Amino acid sequence: MVNNKPSNASPDNYAAQVLGQLKQDILSGYFQPGEKLVMSRLKQHYQVGVSPLREALSRLLVEQLVEVENQRGFRTCPVTLAEMLDIYETRAHIETLCVGLAMDKGDDHWEAGIVAAAHRLKKAGSLADKTHQEIQAWELCHHEFHTAIVSGCASPSLLQVRRSLYERASRYRNLWLNSDMAEPTAFFANNREHEALVEAVLGGEKAEAEALVHQHILGPSQTLLPVLER
Repeated sequence: MVNNKPSNASPDNYAAQVLGQLKQDILSGYFQPGEKLVMSRLKQHYQVGVSPLREALSRLLVEQLVEVENQRGFRTCPVTLAEMLDIYETRAHIETLCVGLAMDKGDDHWEAGIVAAAHRLKKAGSLADKTHQEIQAWELCHHEFHTAIVSGCASPSLLQVRRSLYERASRYRNLWLNSDMAEPTAFFANNREHEALVEAVLGGEKAEAEALVHQHILGPSQTLLPVLER
């Protein structure tokens, strides 16, 4: 929840704070795809007035996270099969490229970062019976694990593209996290993929690592196919 505006906060900084909170709530699934964004509820939740909310919603309209509903209000954009497949196929190619470059350029510090991130992810535990906040905490560890691997590619531009695609995939990932990954069998299969990826990366098996990460990134989209085809 966004606190009341501090007396020394500039209008731009305050608007950015509201925008950041609302955007994160949409990406994390607090507001479901296609959900109507009722202004009175938003005002109460974020403890702000109409003006900063309208500014934030207008920016999210440009980012295609919200849409105008009958010229009377806003709702979150629905998720679609075509968008999901496009995002995940592109992500798989970009992630594979990043991993390959990282294995060409990575050093001992990079390898140590992978081991540490893998350990933190393992300690985060399973997703069974987790709250929304706990699921998001696990997802952060998961994201940091994959980021540790690709960080060795040493290309800020490529990593920026990767971050943008990850963000666009967030709403689909949350559908996946709250359905498939809550099942122990699927969760442990995902963990085995992580272990195999670490082994291939640290073992210098570039072709195997690229194949593994490409399939791993595509995994959620394949699981969600039956859901979005309805």
